[in-house]
Amino acid sequence: MNKIIRLLPLVLFVSLAVVLYRGLFLDPQAMPSALIGKKMPAFQLPQLGDETKVVTEKDLQGNIILLNVWGTWCVYCKYEHPYLLDIAKSKRVAVYGLDYKDVRKDAKEWLAKYEDPYIFSIFDELGKLGIELGVTAAPETFIIDHNGIIRMKHVGPIDDNVWQQKFLPLIEILESEQKGSLL
Repeated sequence: MNKIIRLLPLVLFVSLAVVLYRGLFLDPQAMPSALIGKKMPAFQLPQLGDETKVVTEKDLQGNIILLNVWGTWCVYCKYEHPYLLDIAKSKRVAVYGLDYKDVRKDAKEWLAKYEDPYIFSIFDELGKLGIELGVTAAPETFIIDHNGIIRMKHVGPIDDNVWQQKFLPLIEILESEQKGSLL
């Protein structure tokens, strides 16, 4: 019994070392979401540009959707904004915004100043939809397929590398799935 007690610290140290060593090879950008493969959560929120228009999850169906979570308080959102403008101009995906925990007046001025890439932005002043989506900060971007299923969550800004390596391969798959469902 005494020998077992003496070996216990060594066993604990080796176990901890194995766990920490494995952590060295994990992707710090990978933020798995429990919503991948599930329908967009139900919500009812106003549009940013027109508070009389209410948006629901049904408004985010039918096309391949890029839902970008942003805010005027987010430094990286300003960095990724030119890339979102290019993506929106390409018309390959429908680009929508989720203005997260922001002030409506500030957000409208920001989009007027930097140009608006979004078909419309959902105004999530209290962050309720953000919580449902598991948003931890901005920017975060979701890809939603033509059936309203969340297929990807990306944490951090989008740039050319991220777009080419992470988004485009999935979009090509979704485009072929969409064509297959039309036949």
